[in-house]
Amino acid sequence: MECSFPPPGPAAESSASLHVVEWVRQGIDIPVLIKFGSYAPRVHPHYEGRVSLVQISTLRLDGLRLDDQGSYDCRILLLDEAADEQQNGTWTLLSVFAPPTFIKAPSPVLDALAGSHLLLACVADGNPTPIITWLKDGRVIQRINEQDGALSLPAVSEQSAGRYTCHASNSEGNVTSETRVTIKGPPVIVFSPKSVSVNVSQNAFLQCQAVADPPNMTYVWQKDGENVYHTASLKSRVKIMVDGTLLISGLIPEDSGNYTCMPTNGLLSPPTASANLTVMHPAMALQMPQKTYLPTGMDGAVTCPAAAQPPLLQVDWTKDGEPLDLSLYPGWTLTQEGSLFMATVNDDTAGVYTCTPYNGYGTMGSSGPTTVILQDPPSFSITPEKQYKQEAGRTLLIPCQGNEDPTIKITWTKVDLGRRTSYSIEPNGSLLLQPLAKDHQGAWECSAVNRVASVKAATQVFVLGTSPHAATSLFVSPGVRKANVSWEAGFDGGSSQTFSVWVKKIATIDSGEKQEWFSVPVPRSSGNRLLVTGLSSGRDYQFSVLSQNKMGTGPFSEIATARTLGQYRKYWHRCIDTLK
Repeated sequence: MECSFPPPGPAAESSASLHVVEWVRQGIDIPVLIKFGSYAPRVHPHYEGRVSLVQISTLRLDGLRLDDQGSYDCRILLLDEAADEQQNGTWTLLSVFAPPTFIKAPSPVLDALAGSHLLLACVADGNPTPIITWLKDGRVIQRINEQDGALSLPAVSEQSAGRYTCHASNSEGNVTSETRVTIKGPPVIVFSPKSVSVNVSQNAFLQCQAVADPPNMTYVWQKDGENVYHTASLKSRVKIMVDGTLLISGLIPEDSGNYTCMPTNGLLSPPTASANLTVMHPAMALQMPQKTYLPTGMDGAVTCPAAAQPPLLQVDWTKDGEPLDLSLYPGWTLTQEGSLFMATVNDDTAGVYTCTPYNGYGTMGSSGPTTVILQDPPSFSITPEKQYKQEAGRTLLIPCQGNEDPTIKITWTKVDLGRRTSYSIEPNGSLLLQPLAKDHQGAWECSAVNRVASVKAATQVFVLGTSPHAATSLFVSPGVRKANVSWEAGFDGGSSQTFSVWVKKIATIDSGEKQEWFSVPVPRSSGNRLLVTGLSSGRDYQFSVLSQNKMGTGPFSEIATARTLGQYRKYWHRCIDTLK
């Protein structure tokens, strides 16, 4: 980098040793080089051994670096009083062109946890500024999120694994950095178990294979949600093979069920895969209760608990040690499930019964005996009245008691639009409502239950001194620009009630209309019916009924939607009437 010195002459020659040459770089306080007369120059530490003066004031810079780039200025100070005190040179812009070099690059091998965020940083220096390009397995990929040349992978998965290459290039050259990304995560099941049917006493194999990284994987098997090694009937007959296969030796009928394979390597949530095992076996009678209680004078049944795969074909019964002949007992039949059904339980029913179930594989024998004992069904000694009317806020006690049978239990249930809500009762079985509220109104049932049957008694509670209850059974019959609305009145709360019909036009999607509800009072003479007029033809409307008495306003009825008829329907009906 050249810097002009005063032109040669007598004055310059006489003062050649009386001058200072100073090279400075913009942005750096300390001069790059400063030289006084014939003394050795002083050099900035960053430029040590790389700068020198040529021909008195020209700066020579060896071993260029990219960070040498910048603006340089030469200043010359003459110490001769006859000369100017100082001579400034001009700024010289030094541009250093260099191929890319990496300042930051990812490690050659990276492990990432499945589902985590992975950022591959890649920063390159060079002049001109390098362009960063990312490739995966040799193919150019788009950056999901750019940040100083970094590649952002928000939620890595198994498909994210591969060879990633950061390529930095400019006009001076290019450079690449390669990183192999491996994804660590829970196992992936590559072979799921399949449902199978196996004969009893044989061995069953349920296969399950998985791959994982890291590969330190173990297999856990469950039957119906419980570890097979914790199931008493299984733990001595099961083995989990190295490849994940579950072996069950010497199958018994109880082994049937749903089996779940769960490989795990300790990372995140392990996957699962399930299959059903069906053990094929002859029909087997399960444990029969020692005593079976049946209600005298009512219908009853004696069941045969059994397990059968394939399903049952028939069930044979014995009574008091002899084969049961149903023709001797009118009203006795066998159900499809093999239960013994009696239309009327009487003294002939008492006895000791056993059953023997059969299927396509045969039978595993008869059940144990059960003794049928007759017992009277429950009955009421006191029943509630058909209905009760009482003022809100007061106390209402509704009696209900069973007979002297100590096994009878009394319960109360409020039946409300298909829902049943249980309430606490008094020790003697009576229902106490205190204080009586509007919600207590409705149908109630008192049930007497013992171990053989149950009986019920119904009553109706009306709560007076309240606002009306909601109207029900709302029905709309639309016409052209009108609609007939009818309903059933709810309980009036003990006071005369009036009604109003509320109507709302449903706005179409593209109309931009803002529709509000409007009400039409119902004259008393109209009862529970009203003709609503002044509607638009061919439009959808919503309808609801509101009741009111001196105590206040009741709740709205359910909302009904109907569409008024278009004008063409009106003329069509006229044509039909004319043809008639």
